[in-house]
Amino acid sequence: MIGMEVANFHPVNTFINTYKVEGKETIRVTKDPKVTAVDEATFARLVGSDFKNGIIEVKVLSKLLENAPDFARGFIGVAFRIDESNSKFECIYIRPTNGRAEDQLRRNHSTQYFSYPDFKFDRLREESPEKYESYADMGLNEWIGIKIEVKGEKAKFYLNEGAHPVLVVNDLKHGANASGGIGLWVEVGTEGYFTDLNVENE
Repeated sequence: MIGMEVANFHPVNTFINTYKVEGKETIRVTKDPKVTAVDEATFARLVGSDFKNGIIEVKVLSKLLENAPDFARGFIGVAFRIDESNSKFECIYIRPTNGRAEDQLRRNHSTQYFSYPDFKFDRLREESPEKYESYADMGLNEWIGIKIEVKGEKAKFYLNEGAHPVLVVNDLKHGANASGGIGLWVEVGTEGYFTDLNVENE
């Protein structure tokens, strides 16, 4: 288990600090409001991480900031295979407010894969609708267990120790041989808390 201490993370277009939530030591991450584009390099990068294949597990809790815009969904997730300059990476995140929405279309957009910089959510949704998103039960202000299994160009995304993935990505856009760092990722309007981070390299 990786210690949730500020010294173990480098903020990239984010603000980070340690914070106790329900007795748990966490890293609190918020996006720098100067970054107005979405699906950007906005994460707390794990110092010294080098990940290609294996498993990333972390527990997350998402709240909405007081000044969150109307389209905020509590966006929170994990970036991986981040290159040295933070200019290329893969990411899987969740939209906790969508998990129990009354609108079924919003529910279907509860999880999301994107690849930076060329394949953000809007391009993927337009060119390959429903392929990189899925429904999963989740909500704001609750701990959600995330697990990402990565092998080659495939990634499987699990929630809350589920036996089966809620999202399967068969064509990670940077290819099977990409490798790099791991980041605790948030988007606009999110007050994100991360704890119990564990990384197993294959």
